[in-house]
Amino acid sequence: MTQNLWKRRQLLGLPLALWGSAGAASAWAQEQQSWPEVKVALVEGFSGAFGNAGEGIYRNFLFASGAINAAGGIVIKGVPHRLVVERFDSQGSVQGALSMLKAVVDKKIRIVAQGNSSAVAGALLDAINKHNARNPAQRLLFLNYSAVETALTNERCSFWHFRFDTHADMRLKALFEVLKGDQNVSKVYLVGQDYSFGRYVVERARQMIPEVRPDIEVVGQVLHPTGQVKDFIPYATQIKASGAQAIVTGNYGNDLSLLVRAVRDVGLDASFYTFYANDLGTPTAMGDAGVGRAMAVIEWHPNVGVELGGKAGEASDAFYLAFRERFSKPNEDFIRLRIHVMLEMLARAVAQAEVVDAQWIAQALEGMHYQNAFHSGVMRAQDHQFQQMLTVMRMEKAGTPGIRFTNEGSAYGFRTVLRLTPDQVEMPSYCQMQRPVS
Repeated sequence: MTQNLWKRRQLLGLPLALWGSAGAASAWAQEQQSWPEVKVALVEGFSGAFGNAGEGIYRNFLFASGAINAAGGIVIKGVPHRLVVERFDSQGSVQGALSMLKAVVDKKIRIVAQGNSSAVAGALLDAINKHNARNPAQRLLFLNYSAVETALTNERCSFWHFRFDTHADMRLKALFEVLKGDQNVSKVYLVGQDYSFGRYVVERARQMIPEVRPDIEVVGQVLHPTGQVKDFIPYATQIKASGAQAIVTGNYGNDLSLLVRAVRDVGLDASFYTFYANDLGTPTAMGDAGVGRAMAVIEWHPNVGVELGGKAGEASDAFYLAFRERFSKPNEDFIRLRIHVMLEMLARAVAQAEVVDAQWIAQALEGMHYQNAFHSGVMRAQDHQFQQMLTVMRMEKAGTPGIRFTNEGSAYGFRTVLRLTPDQVEMPSYCQMQRPVS
């Protein structure tokens, strides 16, 4: 039933006329409303400084769950169930997330999803581990779609936690495959936000660069307050004085766009090796300062279809266009394939488990393979880290070869620089997972 969800999910993106009739579509929607529900609690910041990012995540959940329901829902023992996503606003804080987790438990929802902060993810993971140990009849499953701190599937790995994004070390590995071949770079500067993830990226990059390019000198590093710096010119001046030709950073949002613009403003033509240059609002905020300079790494992006060509390219384009048909505003142009993969795999796991139980669903997810026309991966059982393709991309102007779609209705898009298979991205795990005895 659910193994071929990719083909069926495209129904959601089709114009209403192609369903047969508006009446038929309405009747189908009404029928779905009568189905039993499988609920996912989305604990995310929907208000506060990063509320727009939370809303962008929610749109992906709506689209993916809608496609699953349009394909017949999740069939449990012959009965179709509707996948429902319920929002819980953490306001982007650890305390807010822990408070929302209590509300999730009170509402008897057993599946929790979160991603937009590794600090929040770590706190939720600790709380869920304790809850599950104390309440074996009410155990929770934690699905992580964006929190990339490596320890979450290594030293802190948990049977109850599954990560569908690639972790920080995997992303750095992909970025440094490009750096390895850039003979114009002999000096690198490291920039990070001063919190656990930002510090980790700076520290890990300093360790990994000599492994891929022993000739490269790390000429400096800086950690700055997160979301508080309005003027990055002093930092940019320091970077320019160091002689660096490239900057490696885990920064996101304004902390990235303002840094890129400041470096341009001091007259430094440096490349940026980033995680998040393509995030919501960032390409537009960077403007011309990011063109030809800013690189990012992700599992998939809208212009992957240009490189793939053929049926795979057509399927990639169709996926993006279906999403944009439903969410057509420029500020809604934020699509993350991994969220769609995660919910499709969850649907398969619940159908296989035949019950909404965290342990049974977890066991079904372990070792599960994913394949559609343009993407593939497997949930590694050892540490619950999804192994998937990764793409390094560079920001360019519209009309540049490789740019079929631009970001947010702007004059900028991203083209593929390097595409890596799951085997090329995979890294060793140090997880010593404690599994439930029953």
